[in-house]
Amino acid sequence: MLPAALVIGAYLIGSIPFSFLVVKLFAGEDIRELGSRNVGATNVARTFGKLPGVIALILDMAKGYAAIVFARWIVISPDWPLGADGNFSPVHSRAFWIGLAGLIAVLAHMFPVWLRFHGGKGVATAAGAFLAIDPLSLAAGAIVFLIVILSTRFVSLASMLSAASIPIFMRFLTHASFWTTVVSIVIAMLIIVKHNSNIARLTQGTERRLGEGKEP
Repeated sequence: MLPAALVIGAYLIGSIPFSFLVVKLFAGEDIRELGSRNVGATNVARTFGKLPGVIALILDMAKGYAAIVFARWIVISPDWPLGADGNFSPVHSRAFWIGLAGLIAVLAHMFPVWLRFHGGKGVATAAGAFLAIDPLSLAAGAIVFLIVILSTRFVSLASMLSAASIPIFMRFLTHASFWTTVVSIVIAMLIIVKHNSNIARLTQGTERRLGEGKEP
C-alpha cells in the first residue's frame, strides 16, 4: 500500500494547478485561454505581470519539492515493504522511488486531472524536485539557465538546456545514485518534448524573447 500511496500522493501534489489558480485569484481569468495558453509561470508573468508570475513560479516549485519530501517520509518508514538501497533493481531502490515521486509530480503538472489534463511544461515543478533531490546540480543547472537567457533571451531555450544539463551534473559533479540520474534524464526528456511548439518557433525564428511583451 505504501508504494501506491507514494504514487497517488505525488500525483495529487503535482496536479495542483497553481498557475491557473493564481490567475483566477488575481484577474478572474482562465490562463488556458490567454497568451500562449500554457498553464505555467512564464505565461502568467507575460500575461498578467511579474508579481503573479513570481507567485506561480514559487508555488509550482513548491509542488516538486513537497513531492520529494513526501516520498522521503514514506520510504524511510519502517513499514516500507521494498527493501533498501544497494539492490540494482529499481523496485528495491529508495532513491528510485524518491526520484519517481518527482517524475510523477512533473507529469501531474503537465497533465492535471483538474484541468482535463491540460497543464504546463513542468520546468518549475522539476526545479523544485531537483532542489530537494540534489541542490548542487540544480544550482549548476540554474547557471546554465542564466547564461542562455542572458545571451539569447529565449526562456524556452534556457529551460530546455538547463533541464538537459542537470542529469549531466548529477552524473559528473555530484555523483548522484544511478536511479536518481536515470529519473532526472526522463524528466529532462519530458520537459524538452513538452516544448515542441517552442522548438518549432525557434527553428522558424518566431519565438518571442524575454521582454518582448505579451503573447498574442
